[in-house]
Amino acid sequence: MNLTALHEEKKQKWWIWHKKNPKVWELFQRFTFEAINSGRKNYSHWAIIQRIRWETDIVTKGDSFKISNDWIGYYARYFHFRYPQHKGFFKTKPLKHERGSQYGIIQEKEEENRIKAEQRYNNC
Repeated sequence: MNLTALHEEKKQKWWIWHKKNPKVWELFQRFTFEAINSGRKNYSHWAIIQRIRWETDIVTKGDSFKISNDWIGYYARYFHFRYPQHKGFFKTKPLKHERGSQYGIIQEKEEENRIKAEQRYNNC
């Protein structure tokens, strides 16, 4: 399986998770707009997710979310898609399949190793 196919599979998994956890998107939007309205020209999407984790784990007594770090970049990109006037607010790196062939086999091997590790973890 090549990197583009792996990316599409990962993106589909994120979308399914995203649809099952709409509160994360609500909070992501809320906290991002708080950052924008404070006058910031850009901010960290990782910090937004960390705040969601804090709010749902510590501040509120509701359900906490186990948000995979793999999903964070997708939230930033989705925000840019939904709110094109704020495109670039989050500094995102190209995804592995977008980086070109210079990473080639090494990147594919890293992805294979990550998937194997995830499968081992899920089988525990």
